[in-house]
Amino acid sequence: MKKAFFQLHTAVFLAGFTAILGKLISLNEGLLVWYRLLLSILILGAVMKFKGKLQRISLLDFRDISFVGLILAIHWVAFYGSVKYANASVAVVCLSAAGFFSALLEPFIFKTKIVWVELSLGLLSLLGVYIIFDFHPQYKVGVIFGVISALGSAIFPILNKSLLKRFTPEVLTLYEFFGGFLSLTLLLPFYFISFSHGHYLPTSHDWGWLMVLVVFCTILSFDLQLSALKKISAFTLNLTYNLEPLYGIILAFIIFKEHNLLSIHFYLGLVIIILAIVLQMFRVLYKRRAVNKL
Repeated sequence: MKKAFFQLHTAVFLAGFTAILGKLISLNEGLLVWYRLLLSILILGAVMKFKGKLQRISLLDFRDISFVGLILAIHWVAFYGSVKYANASVAVVCLSAAGFFSALLEPFIFKTKIVWVELSLGLLSLLGVYIIFDFHPQYKVGVIFGVISALGSAIFPILNKSLLKRFTPEVLTLYEFFGGFLSLTLLLPFYFISFSHGHYLPTSHDWGWLMVLVVFCTILSFDLQLSALKKISAFTLNLTYNLEPLYGIILAFIIFKEHNLLSIHFYLGLVIIILAIVLQMFRVLYKRRAVNKL
């Protein structure tokens, strides 16, 4: 369990950089994700081929994995849409709503009882997002994108939970990226009808940041996340990922001076979200100690 928590927190730390990189890369959010998936497939596929871990899967399995890949692609596009239409700080804070969606959807998908404590903590995080939404009207489009991103972030690990019983994290990640890439390739022309796309090709500046995003914040982060998910619940993963705003906000304040753009209500919402995280961590540790005593 200690190893799983270490892997998870390392993945969260790496994820904290993604919003910053999303702002540094000048591409439209849809194209940014398209290039992120393409480069991830090429690099991860080459590494797996070299290590002899590349495996073929059936068409039925690819169909199931591709659906999860589609959810991932939507989550990423919405997340970077939040970065572009609001800012990095707002985007990462909105992800805290994933705890609520996870507590609500996980019992529905797995036919289990709702854990009301988890749902309450999720609602507490959602309250923090609402406060930010209500008092920062200039960021409302970005916040809506952020909440959609949080929904995708909640669904993704829930669906991955069962797939991890049949596939290694590397194989699952590669095929999810490939399924998400194919889905996004089909959807992008329709997305461009509603949202401006600017230039299609990355600049030389963009290529450098894309490689950092792909190697460290995508391939390495995903491998750590999926490995941790074998030992911990999807809700705990989602709630722990609420630490991502802390890393992202600190970096955004240092690099982009975003603290000059946010009111006291942003910090009030953030404090409420942090409270939900702390309460969940205490709850997990208490349950673990109780089990160890038996």
